[in-house]
Amino acid sequence: MTTDATRVLVLNSGSSSLKYQLLDMNGGVRLAVGLVERIGEQASRLVHTPLAAGGEKREREERMADHDAALKAVADELSEDGLGLDSPELAAIGHRVVHGGLRFTEPTVIDEAVLKEIERLVPVAPLHNPANLTGIRTAQRLRPDLPQVAVFDTAFHSTMPEYAARYAIDVETADAHRVRRYGFHGTSHAYVSRETAKLLGKDPSEVNVIVLHLGNGASASAVAGGRCVDTSMGLTPLEGLVMGTRSGDIDPAVIFHLERNAGLSSDEIDELLNKKSGLIGLCGDNDMREIRRRIDEGDKRAALAFDIYIHRLRKYIGAYTAVLGRVDAVAFTAGVGENSAPVREAAVLGLEEMGLAVDARLNAERSGEARIISPDYARVAVAVVPTDEELEIANQTYALVSA
Repeated sequence: MTTDATRVLVLNSGSSSLKYQLLDMNGGVRLAVGLVERIGEQASRLVHTPLAAGGEKREREERMADHDAALKAVADELSEDGLGLDSPELAAIGHRVVHGGLRFTEPTVIDEAVLKEIERLVPVAPLHNPANLTGIRTAQRLRPDLPQVAVFDTAFHSTMPEYAARYAIDVETADAHRVRRYGFHGTSHAYVSRETAKLLGKDPSEVNVIVLHLGNGASASAVAGGRCVDTSMGLTPLEGLVMGTRSGDIDPAVIFHLERNAGLSSDEIDELLNKKSGLIGLCGDNDMREIRRRIDEGDKRAALAFDIYIHRLRKYIGAYTAVLGRVDAVAFTAGVGENSAPVREAAVLGLEEMGLAVDARLNAERSGEARIISPDYARVAVAVVPTDEELEIANQTYALVSA
């Protein structure tokens, strides 16, 4: 790596998609962002936006048979902006990897042994780790000389104490099959908890924060002095809050009941709980904006779905207040958390005795900046903190390769 190599390409590879950002770590400046979707289909689509020189968004539709073709198309777009992947200014490629198990608790330079371990974890992350592996191997073929770094969603939650991470099942069975609580959205929770401390003018080590990452996938975490001590997702991203299409917490006996009485297979139940439950299962919509519109028109089914969503959210706020003992801030982030004032208002309504309240005017204001929306008298700050998982991945990647 040359001394002036300060750029990091961040890749987030899905089964049929590839999100990317190119950042210059000398100031954390975004140079380009983009997305390739429908990889492997007849009409793949690439949307690329160069930001370095104020360039205009470009779109192209053509068949990209696999991730190799998709990443080569991305490289072509970057080259057109003078940001090619062959540039000596590129220091590393950082990859989002969803599941790192117990072994990977920090960003890791990828070698063959690391790849094998990520592959070994496929049974506990069958929807995500295979796609992440595909993106890594594709990037390695394109730039075999460049450091490739894996940043794991589970890593931030690895500081959970054993009593929070363990399920109350037979220990030998649990250990043999790696059954425990790992947590996800870790890069977001890490970033938002630090930014919340900054917003309060304090060091992260001095602050206890409840982070609510509310998107189509949703998770909560209890962060004490910069370290995660509990989180709502578990072995998989299914546990916890009500989500767009996932049920969140559910009596495990429901699975046996559906097998015995509804004749559903394990695959069908998996599909039900992960893709046909949550908000979409309750009311047919998983877009909070549409649900709120329906509520305003008097739709009772949408109203019930919203109430169930909020009830679960409030339970976790209360539970994590108990876990932390002292809470300095509750931070809302991700698509719903950052943009839905009704969700934020409802989540803390009636929790004044716990020190929580929102100022109606501040809550209603739209802004892309981190901000406090609680009144001055509130004992606990309520914050809206836009997440930036790509910047977090880039920061961790660059810190590792430039050390």
